Amino acid sequence: MTAKLYVCTTCKAGEVHEDDAQRPGARLHRALEATGAPEGVQIVGVECLSACKTGSAVALAQEGKWTYVYGQMTEEDAPDILAGAAAYAATEDGLVPWRERPVIFRKQSVARIPAFTLPLEAAE
Repeated sequence: MTAKLYVCTTCKAGEVHEDDAQRPGARLHRALEATGAPEGVQIVGVECLSACKTGSAVALAQEGKWTYVYGQMTEEDAPDILAGAAAYAATEDGLVPWRERPVIFRKQSVARIPAFTLPLEAAE
C-alpha cells in the first residue's frame, strides 16, 4: 500500500492571487513534485483541505493508519515534508516517534485523525 501526501493546491496562505497557479499551495505542490516522492509515497494535489487559516496545508493518509494534517508549509519545506512522508510510510500505524519527525511536523500539526476503514461499522 502507498501513503498519500495530499497537497492543497488552492491554498492562498493569506495572499491575494489572480492567477491560481501562483497560489502558495500550487507552488508547494510543484516543489514537492519537482523533488519527487520518496518510496512508498504518492503526491496528490487536491483542491481544498479546509485548513485555510493555517496557510498552505498538506495531509498524510494511508488505510489503517492515523491521518495527519499540517499547516503553514512553504516551498522551502519540501525536503522536510518529503522526509516526514517517508518516515510515515515506513510505519505500521502512522505513528512516527516524536523525535524522528521533522521539526515542521512537530510544530505545525493541525490535526491527527484516528485510523478507520470503510465501511464504518454501525455504533452499538
